[in-house]
Amino acid sequence: MMLTARIAIVGGGLAGLYAAYLLEQKGIHDYVLLEAREGWGGRIATTPSITESSALDRFDLGPTWFWPDYQAQLDRLIQSLGLERFAQYEKGSMLVERTPHGAAEWMPGYTYTPPSMRLVGGMGALIDAVRRTLPAHKLLLNHRVQRIRSEGQHVELDVEAAQQALTFRVESLLLAVPPRLAATTIDFLPELPGPLLQAWRATPTWMAPHAKYLAVYDEPFWRAQGLSGEARSACGPLGEMHDASMPGGSAALFGFFALPAALRKGIPEETLRLHCRAQFARLFGERAATPRADFLKDWAADSWTATEADQSEVAQHGSAPPSSAAEGPWRGRLTGIASEWSPQFPGYVAGAVEAAALGVGQLLRQKT
Repeated sequence: MMLTARIAIVGGGLAGLYAAYLLEQKGIHDYVLLEAREGWGGRIATTPSITESSALDRFDLGPTWFWPDYQAQLDRLIQSLGLERFAQYEKGSMLVERTPHGAAEWMPGYTYTPPSMRLVGGMGALIDAVRRTLPAHKLLLNHRVQRIRSEGQHVELDVEAAQQALTFRVESLLLAVPPRLAATTIDFLPELPGPLLQAWRATPTWMAPHAKYLAVYDEPFWRAQGLSGEARSACGPLGEMHDASMPGGSAALFGFFALPAALRKGIPEETLRLHCRAQFARLFGERAATPRADFLKDWAADSWTATEADQSEVAQHGSAPPSSAAEGPWRGRLTGIASEWSPQFPGYVAGAVEAAALGVGQLLRQKT
């Protein structure tokens, strides 16, 4: 089946949704947004609501913080959508665990300047708020783009959707999936220019090597002990931990795994959870061993995020690769807008907003 639109957006994370939001603001309604996953958000992933009384009692399993003091574009979007922000809890001492057999050391906690900020309801609240501004019939989940072809004055996208093969014919394409993932999982015909393809494949995907564990409690009992909830460990399995409590909601702790992706792959998830609970108990006391709920998200095991190249890579924010082809059949047809293409904040939430705005601006200039 052949379908047509002026613009296709591939990827339903923040960059893709915000690109659609900007098109709507510009009065451009002839577009389609295609997302391979079953839900929106991409690498922004938030737990289901922990309590029935509050839909905002949710926690981040992907990116957590932003810094409005120097990420003004993202902050303006957050304010315009009426979302509530709050500072990361930092009061009290942090713990440093050098050996699993001895007591952790108490140290003065870090005070970050500017402060790290979070959203009530987690970053998923931002995804939900942007999505609600968009016409639902233009947003297509479970639509996997397999092949993109440059055909004269058009671009054609071969899409797999619920065991049905579709083709979308468009004038322009905004690519809102990470460069490495696009270069690895989508066939481009003709092939992208060699230097561009090489640059995309060499660009690390932020979050791809990471895994996070989060435990939810009725109250932040560690605060009464004079602890901030922040900890560092040389023993693992978690290497860096923070207070993840939600104001007016449940208390929580979360940590980033120090175990590399290749090692995590061979360990059952429940075994990892048991070791995480044991580590929280060592650090914060026995109450930490029995959370009301816990969650584990291994981004390296997420095929819509990580490629084979990400399994052995250290997570880092790199520099942005070229977002489009300077010559040849792909010139003016395709623009990368995922966070990794952001000049200022590659890999960050703010980067998704910046890259999407730049990509939409470039597309509109090409058409005028």
